[in-house]
Amino acid sequence: MTTVWQVQEAKNRFSEMIEQTLSQGPQVITRHGRAVVRVVAAVTGEDVAASAAVPATAQPDGFAQYLLSVPRADDFPLPVRRSRKHPVQLGG
Repeated sequence: MTTVWQVQEAKNRFSEMIEQTLSQGPQVITRHGRAVVRVVAAVTGEDVAASAAVPATAQPDGFAQYLLSVPRADDFPLPVRRSRKHPVQLGG
C-alpha cells in the first residue's frame, strides 16, 4: 500500500516513512499537492538474484529500448569545421 506524504510531514517523520517503505512498499512525497518523489527500498540480495534469473534474450523495454534505438555516432556524418575568416575580438 502506497502512502502519500507532504514534504514537511516526510521530513518530520522520516524514520517512520522508511519503516513503511520497507514493510508496505513505495511511498510518495508531494509538494504543493503534486507527486514529486517516490521512495523505494534499496535493492536487496533477493532482488539481485531475481534479476539474474532473467534470460539474456529478454528484450529491454521503455527507456532502455529508447537508448538502444539511438543511432551510433559512427552513423552520423560530421560536418567539416571551417575556421573563421576573421579572429574573434574579445574585450575592448
